[in-house]
Amino acid sequence: MSDTVSHVFAALSDPTRRGLYEQLLESPNGYTATELALNASVSRQAIVKHLQVLSLAMLATSHREGREVRFFATSKAAATASTWLADRAVAWDRRVAALERGVRLSTSRRGARR
Repeated sequence: MSDTVSHVFAALSDPTRRGLYEQLLESPNGYTATELALNASVSRQAIVKHLQVLSLAMLATSHREGREVRFFATSKAAATASTWLADRAVAWDRRVAALERGVRLSTSRRGARR
């Protein structure tokens, strides 16, 4: 697993960070930590730490606007993780299809012996 994918999964493993990421995805104007903390069950300082983790995982970026720092969702790392998952799903689908073929073949051979 690439480092990017590992970081994405680690960052999104926390429900608070997933919620923050979803909020960032919904806003093209981004949010400040203070704005995100208004409706959060954790402190502004905790929000800032979660946003740092999202930033390190390349799921968020920030821009300073005067005294405020505004956070925005980014999608490249999430797309990389999604592609990784899709590739694994295709491999599992092939394995399940092969197993189903094997079971059908085995069942049909048993039926032919009776």
